[in-house]
Amino acid sequence: MKRFWISCFVLVVAALPARTQKLQVQDSGREQIVHIRTALDHLTVLEMNGPVSAVAVGSPVFKVEWRENKVFIKPTEENVATNLFVWTASGRFNYELEPAGSVPEMVFAIDQPVPPPVETSMVRIAPKQISPEEVLIGTKTVRLYGSAPDKKRVAVYLNDLFQHDGQLFIHYTIRNDSKKTYTPGTPQVSALTSPRYRDSLYALSNCQLSPSEASRLRSNGEVPVEAARTETPSTRIEPGKEATGIVAVKLPQGRSGPTVLRVTFLAASSGPISATLVM
Repeated sequence: MKRFWISCFVLVVAALPARTQKLQVQDSGREQIVHIRTALDHLTVLEMNGPVSAVAVGSPVFKVEWRENKVFIKPTEENVATNLFVWTASGRFNYELEPAGSVPEMVFAIDQPVPPPVETSMVRIAPKQISPEEVLIGTKTVRLYGSAPDKKRVAVYLNDLFQHDGQLFIHYTIRNDSKKTYTPGTPQVSALTSPRYRDSLYALSNCQLSPSEASRLRSNGEVPVEAARTETPSTRIEPGKEATGIVAVKLPQGRSGPTVLRVTFLAASSGPISATLVM
């Protein structure tokens, strides 16, 4: 029987409401007011989710201090209520400090939840696929302006141009009319600075100047152009044969007026061979 009454007493005590300091989690923003019950000779702590930049309290009856992301509140008198503002990088937070009451009813601490980290993912943007129709429509044929190069030598002919995504693709042919085998190297591309010609260069757009006409060009020098891609013939070109290749270059930024590019191959035994393009 004694054990029965002890068990009943335990059950009654467990069923009584807990009367102790409260721990809260703040889930409000600047549009809400959080009420805080305090007690004399006790601290209430606000733990924000970021450093506190400023604090303002409406009455000196409440001592308020802050360190980093924590605000400490302590009432010094009874029967006084006031308001409290706390600023962090997240914004302003509003509190109503109620008169100091009993310790079991006070708010011991209020924690502001830390926002979950924003999940970021690397988004890979696939390069835009070019349809055959776009290539056919966008391809421009290069015309030869001037007399054809002398025979019995290695010559470069520019065939077609195609512009896409800030790049210029140049399709060329190397014709070996010499008596020796020629092995093409990687082409070097340069842009002429302030090109000048006896005729208007606008009328020569998409033209390759013959060696004799290219010699009449005047400029203030040449600037290398970065090659984005090259596809050069991998085999040697025998006498009387030809091979094709492609070089892609980044178009000069902020260009105005005609652009003159020079595609040069340095591997010829008789000296560099080049092709001059007007755009």
